[in-house]
Amino acid sequence: MSTTERENSGHGRLGSVLSGLAVAVGCVLFLGGFVWAAVVYRPYTVPTGSMEPTVKAGDRVLAQRISGGDVRRGDVVVFRDSEWGDLPMVKRVVGVGGDTIACCDDSGRLTVNGKPIEEPYVRGMLDGRASLTDFDATVPEGQLFLLGDERSGSLDSRVHLQDPTQGSVPRTAVDARVDAVAWPLGGMIGRPAAFADLPGGVSPPGPITTLVAAVLGGALLIFGGAAYTPFVQLVSKRRRSEPRGEGASEHVA
Repeated sequence: MSTTERENSGHGRLGSVLSGLAVAVGCVLFLGGFVWAAVVYRPYTVPTGSMEPTVKAGDRVLAQRISGGDVRRGDVVVFRDSEWGDLPMVKRVVGVGGDTIACCDDSGRLTVNGKPIEEPYVRGMLDGRASLTDFDATVPEGQLFLLGDERSGSLDSRVHLQDPTQGSVPRTAVDARVDAVAWPLGGMIGRPAAFADLPGGVSPPGPITTLVAAVLGGALLIFGGAAYTPFVQLVSKRRRSEPRGEGASEHVA
């Protein structure tokens, strides 16, 4: 075996090792991302249009499993409450225990503890008003005040204002927090910036971006590692099929 052939053989073995390692790491990332997502997230189908335009009826959303103690203002949550029918519902948290929620100020905005809240999702409806009807409620400790983003038709805390809890539900009723619309592809669901200025701020983003990156990165490594050997074989075959150059010139007697 010539020196060149030995070098090529050595490079080939190294390439095979690296390609195998890429496939192995890719499998860990790809499968691990799906397993992690299954542990952290639950899929839900939104039953009504009460959260439009943020989430539409029939959308499939990914909701992170959390405890009620982790909920912050601005979160879109999945919850169950017997006073609301004991079915999974999706609404936005606009107030927590101790807050005074009122609507509307002179500009038609919702206020939390007297602070106006800019809600971009209501600008295109109800002449930009945060509610068709005025209301005022104080949220008991350990409770959450919830509104749908589609304020003209949402059956939310405003419908239950005459209840002893003034329309609020206990934190323990929350099952999960919606992080993204999975289908049709709608992207992440952010927290309105206005809620970030209130005490406690807003929730940090969930790990969905990291999970997607792990799955896509794993898929690329698997594909790249699996394609290495066929690619090298194809290149070698082409090189062998190329015509060789002329030999050394003949000696003249």
